[in-house]
Amino acid sequence: MKPASKNPYIVNRWYDWVFLLLSPTYALILGIVISGRDIADKTFEWAGQEFTATGLAIGVFIHAHLSAVFFRSHVNPNILRLHPIRFLIVPVLVWLAMVTSDWILVTGSVLATFWDVYHSGLQTFGFSRIYDSKNGNDPRVGRRLDWWLNHFLYAGPIVGGAVMMDHFSDFEEYALVDEEVFLTKVPAFMEGNAQYFTWAVVAAGTAFLLYYLFSYWRLARRGYRVSWLKVFLLVTTGICSIYSWGFNSWGEAFFIMNFFHALQYFALVWAFEHKHLSKKLRIQSLGAVAKPVTWVVFIGITFSYGLFVQLLDTDIRGLWALTLVVSLMHFWYDGFIWSVKRKQV
Repeated sequence: MKPASKNPYIVNRWYDWVFLLLSPTYALILGIVISGRDIADKTFEWAGQEFTATGLAIGVFIHAHLSAVFFRSHVNPNILRLHPIRFLIVPVLVWLAMVTSDWILVTGSVLATFWDVYHSGLQTFGFSRIYDSKNGNDPRVGRRLDWWLNHFLYAGPIVGGAVMMDHFSDFEEYALVDEEVFLTKVPAFMEGNAQYFTWAVVAAGTAFLLYYLFSYWRLARRGYRVSWLKVFLLVTTGICSIYSWGFNSWGEAFFIMNFFHALQYFALVWAFEHKHLSKKLRIQSLGAVAKPVTWVVFIGITFSYGLFVQLLDTDIRGLWALTLVVSLMHFWYDGFIWSVKRKQV
């Protein structure tokens, strides 16, 4: 057991509460507020496509945050030199594979949907482990428990809840390659057995939650220090996920869950990478103005990409493949460039 850190926060008190800890709560409130209003229901046409105001906004936000990973993988020289092949060669190879193979293109699209679910659960897992470590706990203790808990809290309500088909319907894209392939039958199978998946998730989730609480009770008796920041984050994120993914009572589950996830990610990248970006732009000499200028560049680039994707004509194969590469690289890179691996947390 090591001494607890003087700073129990990932960044600092106000930053963590505003962008990391409270974001699931006010994302849920925001989703409820916009539900049923013109901003969420009334459509308009732009660039030959129909949008709602909130649908366009969250779409831009989602894809903007996906591109933000490159400010750590490619702008941070310390990270870039660690994995040059993964960062410079692999994306090109994946893109080439997608533009030359229908199977790989469709598989990349379906994979992105479910890897997103896995990745989103791990983001909260990473935050919780950092709070644990800062509280002086052995980073290996309770790690597997937290890993499973976060997947139950995030993926469980999807598999057993109201938005299950919104995810599994992506398998229908395989009909573009072969209408007879068995993968096109996955949506019908999931829909036909939805009640069984719901009960299985509820039963397994309840049993695991009881085991999780019992396990941490035993750890606490042996000296584990409960991180109340971690507890708050897990409880509020879990409630938000179960209520949104599981029931979708207000019809804004995708807005709610993606809003707080993207906000947390943007906050994390900005906190740790804005200095590297300022250095890359060579604007440190601007003094106090350097940080605001860097922020404008950071937001301008990422949100321009997000808008580009939303207005994209997906019939242009090369551009569709490009957006899939960005998504897949975001999910993959996050698995090893943030300090959430066993040796680091």
